[in-house]
Amino acid sequence: MKIFYGVQGTGNGHITRARVMAKELHAAGIDVHFQFTGRPSDKYFDMEVFNGYEARTGLTFHTEKGQVSYLKTALDAKPITFIKDMKSLDLSGYDLVISDFEPITAWAAKSRKIPVLGIGHQYAFNYKIPREGSDPIADQVIKYFAPADVGVGLHWHHFGQPILPPIIDTPATPQNVINNKIIVYLPFEDQNEVIRLLSPFENFDFHIYSPEPVPSTFSHIACNPLSRDGFQKDLYDCVGIISNAGFELASESLQMGKKILAKPLHAQMEQISNAAALKQLGYGHVMHDMDSSIIEHWLHDDRAVHVTYPNIAKILVQWIQNGMPEMDGDFIEAVWSDVEVLQVKL
Repeated sequence: MKIFYGVQGTGNGHITRARVMAKELHAAGIDVHFQFTGRPSDKYFDMEVFNGYEARTGLTFHTEKGQVSYLKTALDAKPITFIKDMKSLDLSGYDLVISDFEPITAWAAKSRKIPVLGIGHQYAFNYKIPREGSDPIADQVIKYFAPADVGVGLHWHHFGQPILPPIIDTPATPQNVINNKIIVYLPFEDQNEVIRLLSPFENFDFHIYSPEPVPSTFSHIACNPLSRDGFQKDLYDCVGIISNAGFELASESLQMGKKILAKPLHAQMEQISNAAALKQLGYGHVMHDMDSSIIEHWLHDDRAVHVTYPNIAKILVQWIQNGMPEMDGDFIEAVWSDVEVLQVKL
């Protein structure tokens, strides 16, 4: 089997999910070629698992001070480049096209009448799940940004819908946790403001990761460039994480039993909905603006939730190899029966 796999590269969550899928696809002996769009080609890192890949411009969202700007997103879009990339994409000889909310791959396949399998969190919004911050623009983005003929939606809970758990690595539960170690990943916020808000909490050690780290003058605040290995090492033994409300990082944190404080991007329906789901499920805390009092309350909270998810990537690869039969109620129920949720005292 030969698969062309397009991945939205704007945030690291899509790439993280693709890394897990790549490992299982390669293990199954499937020939897969990856394409990433949404960021400059020199901004990708730790990409060895893909065994080579294409990088194109694609479409991305413009963010400023923790908020999505649809006007600047439209102004930054390069429709001529997008159409040229879409028309020049060679999909001949592939048995299946997969899109993780990646528009060039999805639209190129659609224009050639090639069926597209969509895998990702965004496809869960085709069903009745927690949804807040929606507006006509957001609805159209979800529907038309990267359309798929078959969409496999992913979420932390099924909400009574035919969706699957997250696609994440399933590492062993950390045995040694440092109770004052906090990971901070707020790449769309002003990093100087982040440091200023965290500086009074001297009893905690903060490890900030960002695409463009700024110097820290505080001994309890370390600022690091993005690194998959470095981030995973710090995430493994930290007690909690402060981040935007992206899906994949929260999924990894739940899998390892970390407490979560999520700050969703303003005007970003997916992140606002993710924050609502975390709060509804009791899986994490939420702050809609950078708020030192909320941060302080969360830092002293000694509770977390540990959710054990099965290897969804392996399940999906087997499903693809079996011809992608309809995911009926028995299939969905069997997958979710292997999910375990535990309340943890830190």
